[in-house]
Amino acid sequence: MSFFKILSICFLVVSLMSCVMESTKPSALDKKIKPELVEIDSDIEDDFNSALSHLRSEEYDQAIMLLKKVIAQEGRVPAPYVNLGMAYDKKGDDEKAEKFLLMALKIELTHPVANNQLGLLYRKKGRFADARKAYTNALTEHPDYLPVVKNLGILCELYMRDFPCALKQYEHYLDLQPDNKIMKIWVADLSRRIK
Repeated sequence: MSFFKILSICFLVVSLMSCVMESTKPSALDKKIKPELVEIDSDIEDDFNSALSHLRSEEYDQAIMLLKKVIAQEGRVPAPYVNLGMAYDKKGDDEKAEKFLLMALKIELTHPVANNQLGLLYRKKGRFADARKAYTNALTEHPDYLPVVKNLGILCELYMRDFPCALKQYEHYLDLQPDNKIMKIWVADLSRRIK
């Protein structure tokens, strides 16, 4: 039996990168919401899988149409919202991408893919504190989700100049992936610069 939660985490994980948010005003991201497992009707699941296929083929309009249909029939799971946000991001519509990613986070605040994608979107828009908060939200329940760990490190190092934060994330990444040669170089380089 498949669940949208599992599918969304698997979809496009390779293309994602993210960071921890200190917003001055309360938002939907500040509320703690626990996810629930939901069984999905097979017809809805088929539409969702077709939408994923369209996304992989970069057929974003077809994917958007199917994902909206899925959401109309089943709005209790975050995956279709996450993937709809990703499709709009690929089309360059940041406003709609943010809207649907935030809708996914209303269902599951710590969803790692939604927070990672939102962090990337905020980073692109120069909203670094919001990007950091998104990454932090994901790490509270998914501390070993590699794209978020790496992207938080990148955000801290390159955009916020918070080198201790960056080094902590890179070292954690290396703990999880000890054979990653690129991360070994990043850790060594940043360690030299901090001293």
